Amino acid sequence: MAFAVPARPYDFILDPKHVALVVIDMQRDFIETGGFGDALGNDVSRLTKIVPTVAALIALFRARKLPIVHTREAHRPDLSDCPPAKRLRGKPGLRIGDVGAMGRILVAGEPGNQILPELAPVEGEIVIDKPGKGMFWGTGLQDTLAGLGITQLVFAGVTTEVCVQTSMREANDRGYECMLVEDATESYFPEFKAAAIEMIVAQGGIVGWATPLSVLENAFAEQVVHG
Repeated sequence: MAFAVPARPYDFILDPKHVALVVIDMQRDFIETGGFGDALGNDVSRLTKIVPTVAALIALFRARKLPIVHTREAHRPDLSDCPPAKRLRGKPGLRIGDVGAMGRILVAGEPGNQILPELAPVEGEIVIDKPGKGMFWGTGLQDTLAGLGITQLVFAGVTTEVCVQTSMREANDRGYECMLVEDATESYFPEFKAAAIEMIVAQGGIVGWATPLSVLENAFAEQVVHG
């Protein structure tokens, strides 16, 4: 039975039969000290702080046996799926495919490309390696979601203004109703996170909805009591 989740800009009507959680790019190279994000001079502690919240969100969906999608930004070892225009941006010597402290940067199978152990997928959960910022391009994810009857997506992960927002916008264009869990997403730049969330909920939810984890948890709990 569908139920209301208090959110911005207005209640999100969540249908457990048609919803999935999407956890974007909670990878070691973005989040851990010594990883790619850290090497670029970013404060990775901002991203590390959301790990317990993302874990609790994953646990919420697992407890109810709802589908979960994990994404990794990852390229083939030969970089054939990485356009030069993408690879050649960034700090010289720390580009995609170069060797960093955790192996080759953003290359599938490398240690830094793995999802954090605390958030690791379990058997039966969907894991997508995406060559772009968005989760649909070059992944076949849309067919997978369609096969499961998914029409709603709850989002978490990093970074808010890049891969999370890109994936939400892609999903919105494909007809999915999207909600972002505000405290389960983060950016290296607090002003970017704040601006991205405001863009998502602006104009009556032009991209989607946003709510904190505690509100979503309470809505699920009330649904169990009254459902």
